[in-house]
Amino acid sequence: MEKYDIAIIGGGSAGLSAGIYASRGGLKTVIFEKALVGGQIVLTTEVENYPGFEESLSGFELIEKMKQQALKFGTEIREENVKALSMEGLCKIIETDESIYRAKTVVFAAGAHPRKLNVPGEDKFTGRGVSYCATCDGALYRNKIVAVIGGGDSAVEEAMFLTRFAQRVYIIHRRDQLRAVHAIQQRAKKNDKIQFVFDTVVQEINGDNQVESLTLFNRKTNTTSTIEVNGIFIYVGIIPNNELVESRVELDSQGFIKTDEEMHTNIPGFYAAGDIRSKSLRQVVTATNDGAIAAFNAEKWIEVNADKMDTL
Repeated sequence: MEKYDIAIIGGGSAGLSAGIYASRGGLKTVIFEKALVGGQIVLTTEVENYPGFEESLSGFELIEKMKQQALKFGTEIREENVKALSMEGLCKIIETDESIYRAKTVVFAAGAHPRKLNVPGEDKFTGRGVSYCATCDGALYRNKIVAVIGGGDSAVEEAMFLTRFAQRVYIIHRRDQLRAVHAIQQRAKKNDKIQFVFDTVVQEINGDNQVESLTLFNRKTNTTSTIEVNGIFIYVGIIPNNELVESRVELDSQGFIKTDEEMHTNIPGFYAAGDIRSKSLRQVVTATNDGAIAAFNAEKWIEVNADKMDTL
């Protein structure tokens, strides 16, 4: 059975950051990633807000730099699906589709995924006009027309953020009124750049190489229409990838993992980092921050409990 000091579940920016800090600190480190290393950010065509890069680069390019840095310091990356975790006791057991591993600590960085509309064109144009993060991609739409799908706090707040760049912002909501808190609604209604489209759902996202228009269906009048847009931002919910741990770690009301400032969960020696964690901002820069803090404190936890870990 292969043994590690730190096992990291998830190879996104949080997991890679944790790997860099842990392996650079001399710990035997492994990252388990069942899909593509990098997570959602690899789908982003331009990243403009990650510190240190004056020229924008693609999400794939940024993640590749992180990956190579982690490998340079000795992090192992295993493309294996983790199907079970045993978190009881000082030593953690990680079972994948390939094998079983032991680790002194675990950093859980499995991330989250946006709830999709599941309409034609959504997958095709993801990263080419379809986005789930206005903070990430809003600046790409200067003087252009965009649509925000959703009616909650996040949708309306992000629509207002987009008015800093876009010429016009449609807020398309399936109900006849917004769900956002009253104060946020009032600010949005006073913004001349925002146009509300109620009782309406997106039927199809259209375009050639980029998003060009949306086919809409009005649920009240049972009619269809088309509007021209350059981009669409979808805010109909975000789902934490917590299936492996949901019954054992403390979660917030939305299913995200609660941690302290050291990224420690309620399970001794078990840390969480990145989008899976309960927090207000989910960006690459905050994910890498989480990963670094988690790895640093996991190392300290190993040091404190070293005399008890005689099996590893």
